[in-house]
Amino acid sequence: MTSARVPGSPLRVGLLGYGLSGSRFHGPLIAAEPAFSLAAVASSRAEAVARDWPGVRAGTVESLLTDPDLEVLVVCTPNDVHASLAEQALRAGKHVVVEKPFALDVEEALRLDALAKERGLCLTVFHNRRWDGDFLTVRQLLEQGRLGTLYSVESHFDRFRPQVKARWKEQDVPGGGTLWDLGSHLVDQAVQLFGLPESVAADLGRQRPGAQGTDWFHLVLRYGTLRVVLHSGSVVHDPWPRFVLQGDRDAYVKSALDPQEGQLEAGLRPGHPDFGREPAERHGRLLASGETVATVPGDYGQFYRRLGAAILHGAPVPVTALSASETVRVLQAALQSDREGRRITLPPRG
Repeated sequence: MTSARVPGSPLRVGLLGYGLSGSRFHGPLIAAEPAFSLAAVASSRAEAVARDWPGVRAGTVESLLTDPDLEVLVVCTPNDVHASLAEQALRAGKHVVVEKPFALDVEEALRLDALAKERGLCLTVFHNRRWDGDFLTVRQLLEQGRLGTLYSVESHFDRFRPQVKARWKEQDVPGGGTLWDLGSHLVDQAVQLFGLPESVAADLGRQRPGAQGTDWFHLVLRYGTLRVVLHSGSVVHDPWPRFVLQGDRDAYVKSALDPQEGQLEAGLRPGHPDFGREPAERHGRLLASGETVATVPGDYGQFYRRLGAAILHGAPVPVTALSASETVRVLQAALQSDREGRRITLPPRG
């Protein structure tokens, strides 16, 4: 349980884990949002916590779960314990943010959603790339009907990382590999634009010498006549365009990843006039008309801004547990498709 809070004071937050997501994303984004105050971090890297956040207490997962002063816990641990730690945090009376992927099993995700509702607590999932500028631009173009009837979408997240690193994300462990890591982003964006697909066909690979987890994937999602291709490779010298959309009226091509991760790493924060903005040379273009399309500014700050409004004023959470569970459903279907060598039909939700 949490202790009574002083009206008007910021919500006290604890991070469970301080790897890349905790240090690069959650810590800076929480610090940039006045509704929150980073109070504690569960990590064995106490020196890194002290360096980055003077005065913030470093402790254990157990100490944060039982701390009555903490009102919000952020689960940014390895993927295989996301669901179990989220459940413990909810049962301790905390509002909970879970890093993507929400869970490794859709039924587990739905149970967490039901538990949060039963306890009257906010539960949300950090699908931050819903606020990527390129994704927001794609959504805007579709809402405006600029491309006409859409027939194909390609969404790539390619990298050049030929050497396998000794870290859990690249090991053959539950939740390891790029499908659960980068694929969570690409699938979530597709489901946000088009809903659950009718079927999923997947080819997963381990290409690099010594690769233990998936480091290459190719998914095809069917939506009637529309095909959505989601792809990632780990040995790509010159990445393919981030988005390619083909419609009967026009096509849109956009290269380069959203800049916000690099900006956060460099110390730029939401609220700075340059945060989330791309230079003109990185804007996408419409092929038939020849028009350059200015990229909508991205804004990861929206996530914690909306979460603060949800906890304090009853507004909707930034990412519902139900919508995050649909991403898990598609990822599970992709694993089954690759394992069985066939296309997997998804039954309608509900």
